[in-house]
Formats: sequence, C-alpha cells, structure tokens
Amino acid sequence: MHTYHTPLDLVRLRHLEKPVVCARPDRLAKASHWFQENFPGEVLYAVKANPSPWIIDGLYAAGTRFFDVASIPEIELISQRCPDAKKAFLHPVKSRESIRRAYYEFGVRIFALDTEAELAKILEETNHATDLTLIVRLAVSNEGAVFSLAGKFGVPAFDAAELIRKCRAHADELGVSFHVGSQCMLPSAYRSAMMEASRLIAQAGVTVDIVDVGGGFPSIYPGLTPPPLTEYVRAIEDAFEEMMVLENADLWCEPGRALVSEAESILVRVELVKGDALYLNDGAYGRLFDAAHSKWPFPVRHHRASGESQAETAMFRFFGPTCDSLDAMQGPFELPADTAEGDIIEIGMLGAYGTAIASNFNGFGSTEMAMVGDAPWPSMFDQQPDRATGEDSTVINLARARRRRPKLRRRA
Repeated sequence: MHTYHTPLDLVRLRHLEKPVVCARPDRLAKASHWFQENFPGEVLYAVKANPSPWIIDGLYAAGTRFFDVASIPEIELISQRCPDAKKAFLHPVKSRESIRRAYYEFGVRIFALDTEAELAKILEETNHATDLTLIVRLAVSNEGAVFSLAGKFGVPAFDAAELIRKCRAHADELGVSFHVGSQCMLPSAYRSAMMEASRLIAQAGVTVDIVDVGGGFPSIYPGLTPPPLTEYVRAIEDAFEEMMVLENADLWCEPGRALVSEAESILVRVELVKGDALYLNDGAYGRLFDAAHSKWPFPVRHHRASGESQAETAMFRFFGPTCDSLDAMQGPFELPADTAEGDIIEIGMLGAYGTAIASNFNGFGSTEMAMVGDAPWPSMFDQQPDRATGEDSTVINLARARRRRPKLRRRA
C-alpha cells in the first residue's frame, strides 16, 4: 500500500482509473486508544462495521484484544489475524453448525441469544457445556438514534425475566446486552436502557456478571454533531453504579462506527455531469450504500490535479456506475459549481459500513487502496479531552481504575 501525505498528492501524482480507498491508520489508532483509556470496562470491536484486514491489524496493534463477531467468516478472520484475541459470538440467531464450529473449532465460549429456542440450540450443540458465557439480548428503546435497530433482535420485557432465569441455570457467567441504535445522539439513552435492564434483572431475581451496553457510539457528520463521548461514558458509568448486578460485574461495550468511521474515505471520479447530477465510478452498490439508502450525510471534498477550483459552490446529486436506478444518492452535496468530468470527489467518514457492505454488482466495485496522513474532518477524538485533563502533565488518568467494590460470591 502506497503512502501519501494527503489525497490531493495522490490525485496529482497518479491517473485514477478505479475508486481509491484512503486509509488513515492514525485516526484508527487514536479512536482505539481513546476507548481503551476512557471506557471503564472491556471494549469489543464490532467486526461487522469494517472487516478489512488493515482495520483488524491496526486495532490489534493499538491494543484491541476482544472482538464482537457475528458469523463463522468473522470468527475465522479474527482467529487468523489475532490468534490470542477473545471472541464473543453476539449474533442472537445462529445456525447450529456455526454454534458447533465456534465452540469446538475456534474455542468461542461467549454466545448471545434472545429466545429460549436459541438457548436450546446453544446447549445442544455444545453438549450442555459448563463453561458458557451467555448474553441475553434485551429489546430497548432506540429513541435518540439516527438509525433505529429496534424490531429485529431483543427479548421483549414481558419475556425477559424468565429467559434471564433460564440462562442463569446453564451459564458459567451470565450477561445482559442491548443496542440503543446506530449513531445515538443522546447519552441519556444508555442510562434509560441500563435502568430498564436493571429492572428486568431484579425481576428475574438472579445474579448477573456482565452488562454489555452494545454499540451506537456516534461520529461527526455534516448536520450531525453529537455530544462529546465523555458524556456517553459518564452516563454509562453513573447508571452502572446503580444497577442490580454483582458488585464487580464487568462492563462491556461494542463500538463499531465510532472506532472506524474516520479511518477511511474514498476517491471517486466524475464520469459525467448532467445538470446538478454527477455520475461517479462508485455508488450505492459500492461504498456509498448508506448515502443512498439511509440518506447519510457524508462530507465531501473536491480534488483537481490542475489546481483548486475558484468557482462558487453548488448543490449536486450523485449517481453510481451501475445500470440500476436505485444507484442514486440525493445528498445534496456541496461542491464547486464548475465540477467537471475527470474531477475527483473525496467522500469522507466511510470507514464504517462502507467497505463492509460493498458488492461487485454489475461488474463494478473494484477499488485500490492508499494510505494518507491527513485528518480533514471534525473528529470525536480531537474535540474532547481525556477525563484526566489539565495542563499539569503529572495528572494520572484513573478512568479504567474506577471499578466497583470487591466481588460478591454468586448466589447459588
């Protein structure tokens, strides 16, 4: 992989026939370090957000040793590239074959579920193993999330207590989890979900060893500026202290978007200009799925090898290269009014759910990759200090040391 100071350097030095994914390892490492230093518990990377080998390797190099996996291919990926890392199979619905392979072939001991039927599958396919960590996925409100994930997974409140009790009877360690939705804009959403989880745990009348607050941690996009991540951590910590769980219960989170969104952008070429429509060589079936189907407001920059445009800006729509009329991104995207065929558009903040969703539909989808060192867009990790801040360099960050009281023995 070639390295350039900025994407513009790449544009000036090379003729770009294919879209080029711009990797920013410094942004990836900064995000990883922030979560490890500030979240008071275990940080699991949600592999589904971006399974690119360079992402996995970069997170591992930055200290990540725990991964949220959802399929056998993701388990294989982590096993190959990070053989000493821990894996949690947190998809609530799994095939019997995948449960069996995960347990016996890859040593996975952590499984999520949200029904008694899934619990039965896990027990049967592991031969009623006694070393299982079972995580009960709860249904919670997704109010405050830009993209709701409610409706598909999560045991409803009226069934949750009974499922928690049944899992306690079979689990070496028992946890509860939930997901407040993608790009959550309200730190209080985590507190609300944790208080609901605490109520259900108390109703079940059993001990719980793990509280997994899931993902949903946000990034900054045009028109979407969340509160600082420190506010999310504070809300989670305060709620955790009030929960009806073991005194030394473990706290987990599963960031995906927040860890990798800043780590990739893509350079696309304008193939045709038709009024306010730009026809590009990547689109909805490539790395711009969310721009098309979720109307996600990605930032854009204009690059021209011959020099920066001096024109005023105008609003444009994008169309991708396939013959499908769904390959359209309405934006609007603000670019120089004289944007022309052959110009390069950089679309930023695509590290999450860009590469992961891309396909080769219609013969398109092939990309190149380059490493760049700039940081052109606002960052969740630049706008906020660590919680041990101040000009005195002798201040010690105690974020991870803020743990709960000595362990209580689990009730039989």
